[in-house]
Amino acid sequence: MEKLKLITKFAEKFISDKDIEGMSGRAVDALKILHSGSGAGKDFLGWLTLPTDYDKEEFERIKKAADYIKNNCDILIVIGIGGSYLGARAVIEALKSQNYNALAKDTPQIYFIGNSISPSMITQLLSICEGKDICVNVISKSGTTTEPAIAFRIFRELVYKKYSREEAAKRIFCTTDKSKGTLKALADEMGYESFVVPDNVGGRYSVLTAVGLLPIAAAGNDIDALMRGARMAQNELNGEDIKENDCLKYAAVRNCLYEAGKKLECFICYEPNMTMFNEWLKQLFAESEGKDGKGLYPVSCVFSTDLHSVGQFIQESGSNLMFETCVKFDKPADDFVIAAQDGNIDGLNFLSGMKMSLINEKARQGTLLAHTEGGVANIILEADAIDEETIGYLIYFFEKSCAVSGYILGVNPFNQPGVESYKKNMFALLGKPGYENEKEKLEKELGI
Repeated sequence: MEKLKLITKFAEKFISDKDIEGMSGRAVDALKILHSGSGAGKDFLGWLTLPTDYDKEEFERIKKAADYIKNNCDILIVIGIGGSYLGARAVIEALKSQNYNALAKDTPQIYFIGNSISPSMITQLLSICEGKDICVNVISKSGTTTEPAIAFRIFRELVYKKYSREEAAKRIFCTTDKSKGTLKALADEMGYESFVVPDNVGGRYSVLTAVGLLPIAAAGNDIDALMRGARMAQNELNGEDIKENDCLKYAAVRNCLYEAGKKLECFICYEPNMTMFNEWLKQLFAESEGKDGKGLYPVSCVFSTDLHSVGQFIQESGSNLMFETCVKFDKPADDFVIAAQDGNIDGLNFLSGMKMSLINEKARQGTLLAHTEGGVANIILEADAIDEETIGYLIYFFEKSCAVSGYILGVNPFNQPGVESYKKNMFALLGKPGYENEKEKLEKELGI
């Protein structure tokens, strides 16, 4: 059975065959640019062959480090922001559960920090760590990004308070630049084991590097199977025939909808455990496409939950604004059978004997029909089950379709110049050396 099946018939009723045919040529051109390495951002294409060209020696070290973490701590603190944490958290929750930390297991609890500057999040996690054995995995290319750097300062100090200098060094793992930067220098000086953020792989494309693989493995997931799924996608998603290459077709259809006036792509899931996967997708597409005044704005919903919040808007106003992309799985990780109830007080005995997965699927089908009738186009990506191979395949599928889409749009899918603006203002307002001239100007604009 194929790992992923693209269903576009519920989108193609809103765009013409001529639209798709025209976009197909542009999609093939974009794919050629990607494969030839001749486009903007060509220095960041390492992810393209990563499933086959990854560092095998480091991969084995990752598994050994994960085993050490599993055997020596109650809590793993993962410090990172953006692509340095979203992919790992997305995979862990998809394969395990949103409730991973609360479930009985033989792996450590995993908490992600350094993705905000909230003092409450820091103090609460410090409280959770009281009396627990901990390990820390800090993920930063430079080691100076504000949010993770603050968190690492705090939790590094905690490790050194709890353990001897020698023991502390064994419990801190750095994922950073191969040879330079503040964090790499510290790791070398203190004897922390370090793993590499490849120079040719940007943060949002880095989940299949040590950036994502160490936390994912520490949670008890099979990273060999994860890479095997990505390798299948790498081998299968190369063709220039849009009828044979679903990755190419997805990029083409979503761009047809964009040129038809749709401004938002809403990523839909019917499994709450996929919520963070959708968050990873939002970063992947927003940072890759959202520049030069172009790009679809990625949003997400978990159905049927959000049908009782934004469902009204989608049904009756969404047609002017958006389309939906739904990832569905044929086999749930777990299932539950509805029992009959004496007296049928809630009127639900018609569901007796049915599996919850069937009810969830009927909700999906009913929503699909309602939303398309309301004018909201739908794209469906159908997979067999939520397992490591499938998630690995999905990761590569979306990375490649995003890169192709970026080149169709005519933007560089691998940079994010707009992210730096807030940092410059924040540094100036905080009085960081070198920003003194801007501080007074910004304070005046703010009225402070």
